[in-house]
Amino acid sequence: MARRSRAPSKAAESLVNGSGIDDYARSQIPELAAICEALRIHIDSVLPGAASRVWHGAPVWFIDGHPVVGYSIKARKAALLFWNGQALGEPVLRPVGKFFAAEMLFTCVPEIDPPTIRRLLLAAGQNVLKDHGCSREGRETKTHR
Repeated sequence: MARRSRAPSKAAESLVNGSGIDDYARSQIPELAAICEALRIHIDSVLPGAASRVWHGAPVWFIDGHPVVGYSIKARKAALLFWNGQALGEPVLRPVGKFFAAEMLFTCVPEIDPPTIRRLLLAAGQNVLKDHGCSREGRETKTHR
């Protein structure tokens, strides 16, 4: 029986070369695509060792397999989500959901303040939430240093 060559799935491909993140930005209206690109540049520059891929339909960056930061489009706004955002104690972040996440919303690129984004990304990269609410075990948080 001849072996069939399997092409990598779109999800596997986005793990390797980030094409899924590019596709995500290109699928947005121009104003939101520009925000996606600006956020990606900031995230990649501050967290160069983080792995990135499209996860649950949106770009997400991971440290040691744990989600740290990502963005998505909702109601014509870009939401920059930090999985451990509530633990960062930053007033610019709005709590989201029932776990530890918090977000910032943007409607245009000039709203992105590079020093603030850098500070938040550095803090998030040093305070990685190891149990992000998906585990059926305890809800203990641990940090990555």
